[in-house]
Amino acid sequence: MVRFDSTILLGENLDLSSQSASKAIYTIKYLHECGAKVILVSGWSRKINFKLHAAQTVADILSSVLQHKVTDLRCISCNMPLKREDLQKADILLLDNLSEYKEEVANCSKFAELLSSEVDILVNDSFGQSHKILASTVGIARFCYASVAGFSFEENLHQLQKIAKTKKKPYIAIIGGGNLKNKAAALQFLESICDALVFVGQMSFQIMHAVGHIIPTNLVERDANKAALDIVQFSHDKNVLMSCPKDFWCMNQRFTKQLEVFPAHGVPDGWLPVDLGPRSLEEIYSLVTKSKRIIWFGPGKFSSSSPYTGGASKLAQMLYKQSQCECEITIVGNTACEVIKNEASSLSSFTMLENASVVWEFLKEQKLPGVMALDRAYPFSIDWSAAYHDPSQPLVVDIGSGNGLFIMGMAERRKDLNFLGLEINRKLVRRCLDSVHQSGIMNAYFIGTNATSTFCSIVSSYPGELVLVSIQCPNPDFNKPENRWSMLQRSLVEAVADLLAHKGKVFLQSDVKAVAMRMKEQFLQYGKGKLRLSHDCHSVKIDGNTWLEDNPFGIRSDWEQHVMDRGAPMYRLMLSKSTG
Repeated sequence: MVRFDSTILLGENLDLSSQSASKAIYTIKYLHECGAKVILVSGWSRKINFKLHAAQTVADILSSVLQHKVTDLRCISCNMPLKREDLQKADILLLDNLSEYKEEVANCSKFAELLSSEVDILVNDSFGQSHKILASTVGIARFCYASVAGFSFEENLHQLQKIAKTKKKPYIAIIGGGNLKNKAAALQFLESICDALVFVGQMSFQIMHAVGHIIPTNLVERDANKAALDIVQFSHDKNVLMSCPKDFWCMNQRFTKQLEVFPAHGVPDGWLPVDLGPRSLEEIYSLVTKSKRIIWFGPGKFSSSSPYTGGASKLAQMLYKQSQCECEITIVGNTACEVIKNEASSLSSFTMLENASVVWEFLKEQKLPGVMALDRAYPFSIDWSAAYHDPSQPLVVDIGSGNGLFIMGMAERRKDLNFLGLEINRKLVRRCLDSVHQSGIMNAYFIGTNATSTFCSIVSSYPGELVLVSIQCPNPDFNKPENRWSMLQRSLVEAVADLLAHKGKVFLQSDVKAVAMRMKEQFLQYGKGKLRLSHDCHSVKIDGNTWLEDNPFGIRSDWEQHVMDRGAPMYRLMLSKSTG
């Protein structure tokens, strides 16, 4: 299944030569040419193309774009999953419009399972939705054998990461739009990597107000003054230039066609700023011409605008001229991208990220749900020498390490091994790392992550051997049966089987028999024939099944100790890797 971006492939003015469109098309064609049955799914509306009526119309548009027949299937219903015989109707199929289903935005598990019917692999190629938690991008991942990024998604993520990692200097951010309070964390991140922040939109009034200029109250955001003061102070501490407009084109509120230029600190009553003035543009031009890296977030947008002043067009022309001087330029937001398309004779020197919401969330240092749902989300780069005194020692990994009692106890007992706890609860991870630091333990480390998505990325980079993996007392939510096994997926089992050293062990335990049985079945089914049950003379039979009588390590997790204290049974088993 390919979750495609309708704004790219179904837009009214589709440019097939653009990088986003060409890579989105290549994702689908590549899968088709490799012999896959391709099921396309997305949400669309007439806002992006007035021709978008029924699924049949969309299928016809996609057939023309892909140069392959696309057949629509009107079959999404919570009581009617896709059937295998439906796949015989065509090689490329289109499901109904997801925008018509509230279950999509609610990330309804039942709806996600329905979408996954007859699907082996999810290919997410809708990067513009990656900041949202949707059934078609996040919920569906737990029901598929694998979840991977399409070529368009991958390229956009790469360009997004380049924003934060570029080494080119000077680096300036030109920032339009409003809602400063919501973007404060992102703005402080930009201050940490940029040499200058140039405000050209509604946020500039808040910054000017924070530094002491008299600004009409109707231009200042409510409850954003503290955030603005923090941003101003942070720029001072980091020695980052902060520039606001020096003058504005203003519109007479009574005679809306009457325009005049006023200094930024002297806009008279009855006049409203609508665009950047000539002095403002001159200052921006001076900064732009000295820069080697620029990111532009939207045009200068104020509470009103005028078609007669052209500030955004002039700014776009500046950027195009500078792009010819080996300056890397990223354009963020639909409106800014449209302005650049209209003013630049070539787009080859620009990186275009049309969904600004995704970029702002990324710059807030938030993990994007659509990315986290992928099997190798956010590949980790870990300095193992900083994590361990001796990173060549064999490694033990505890998946779902909780408060770290097992890892800490084992690290104290076995100095010849290194211990790694993977835990999704980042507050627990911070506490565990504090405990490691305070105790002076040199062979224990914790990472806050979803191990299902990142185990392979993390452990494959470790320089020593992986000798033991433990999964202890996962917490199934029996009130939500569809989530009961989501922590243990086929991709994780296969990664463990692949990375485990010869004669390495897998230790599984739970106080819930159904969970222990499920984990056992998953490892035996998806372990690629490399894992075998390991019994010893201390094994016991409970309800007809053989389990380990005691914890073989002598170190208990907090939940295991709680279970033992109340006299309840603990279902334990050990598997061993029998092949290299």
